[in-house]
Amino acid sequence: MPNHDPKPLDPLKRQFLKIMRWGVLFSAAIATLAIVLVARGDETIHIHMLIATALGVGLSVLLGIALMTLVFLSSRMGQDDSAADHSHKEEHGPRP
Repeated sequence: MPNHDPKPLDPLKRQFLKIMRWGVLFSAAIATLAIVLVARGDETIHIHMLIATALGVGLSVLLGIALMTLVFLSSRMGQDDSAADHSHKEEHGPRP
C-alpha cells in the first residue's frame, strides 16, 4: 500500500506547537514548584492533595498559555482586524 506524503504544517500551526512545547515544560516546572511549596507548608501532607495541586496548577497554567498563544497568533494572522475597524461612521452620532 503506498504511503502518502504528510501535509506540511502551515507556519502558524508550527509556531503554535513550538510555543506549546515550551509551555508544557514551563507548566511542569510551575506545578513542581507548587508541590514543593505545599509540601513544605505542612507535615501531614496527603498524596491526594499533592496530585490535585499538581494537576490544578499545571493544567491552569497550560490552559492560560494556550489561550494567550491563540490570541496572539489570531492577531498576527489579521483575523482581529475587522473587529477593531473603526473606520465606519455612526449614523446617529456618538452614543451617550
